[in-house]
Amino acid sequence: MSAESRTIELRSSPHIRAGLSTDAIMLNVVYALVPVCLFAVAAFGLSAALMLAVAAGSCLLTERLMCRMGRQPSTLGDYSALVTGLLLGLTLPPGFPLWMTALGGFVSIALGKALFGGLGHNVFNPALVGRAFLQAAFPAAITEWTPAFITGRLTTCIPSTLAFPFMKAPSIDAYVANAGIDGWSGATPLMIMKFRFGSEAFDAITTQGLFLGSVAGSLGETCALLILIGGAYLIARRMMDWRIPVGMLGGAFALSSVFYLMDTSRYPTPFFMLFSGGLMLGAVFMATDMVTSPTTTAGTWVYSIVIGLFTVIIRLKGGLPEGVMYAILLGNALTPLINNVTQPRIYGAKRETKAEG
Repeated sequence: MSAESRTIELRSSPHIRAGLSTDAIMLNVVYALVPVCLFAVAAFGLSAALMLAVAAGSCLLTERLMCRMGRQPSTLGDYSALVTGLLLGLTLPPGFPLWMTALGGFVSIALGKALFGGLGHNVFNPALVGRAFLQAAFPAAITEWTPAFITGRLTTCIPSTLAFPFMKAPSIDAYVANAGIDGWSGATPLMIMKFRFGSEAFDAITTQGLFLGSVAGSLGETCALLILIGGAYLIARRMMDWRIPVGMLGGAFALSSVFYLMDTSRYPTPFFMLFSGGLMLGAVFMATDMVTSPTTTAGTWVYSIVIGLFTVIIRLKGGLPEGVMYAILLGNALTPLINNVTQPRIYGAKRETKAEG
């Protein structure tokens, strides 16, 4: 054996595994999101396809503009802006006007990312920053829902999709009526649970329907199965921390179980809580953002469980039916504190004690 082959090379941390570059991770996230996006298009048709395209395109254009204004090299090749755009589109209702979607994409990148210094420096998930802005700016439009799998959806847009800027969007009632749907309430399962609990509409919602995606909701609230498959793919590729979705879903399941056991006639089942709304999408693709989540193992568990608990509390006790977005943003805000508190003690080092007075 030659002396060269017996040489041991020592390097200081961090030790980066080959192939786990930012662009590789983000590209695989795109791959994991593709089935979810395709299902959204199948469920809601042309409007969903246009919305995803506009959301992604506005994020990419804003990313390029921010790089040019800052006289920095283009960062479009790391696919992070594309991921932000797809996630933003998946959080929006099917008939959301395209001009509002484009505005949300601009806010996501400009305020949620570039304002903090670009990728790796942002405090909050950029897609959720854009979604929070749209909910505050256009509360009426963002609560207009459309049933899934309407006849002719692949060739016809929901009327409000192509609404002109700053003008009242057309009603979707005629669009739904033309599809031959009777008794459409215009509400998601969470809205029915929150405001009309115990009604026949709520009783008609099944766990299977929530899991497979046959109910109304945002583009990414439909098929929990495909979201879980995408998450499993990223976990298998070691591009996602499995503790975050497990902790978040586990925390939500545990607290919702407590409420359900307290009063089964008033609170929904834990499985309804898991599969309804954006909890699955948030747990798998948003709370797991490497930049805005803790870096320590203990911190990851605290962060994810807290988000799950916040989600249930906001849903059941807050004024809005959905709480995932606010819960994740609160978790993002707590991340620096969680990292600081959960830092492991260096081997051999003594714990700091207060100096005696």
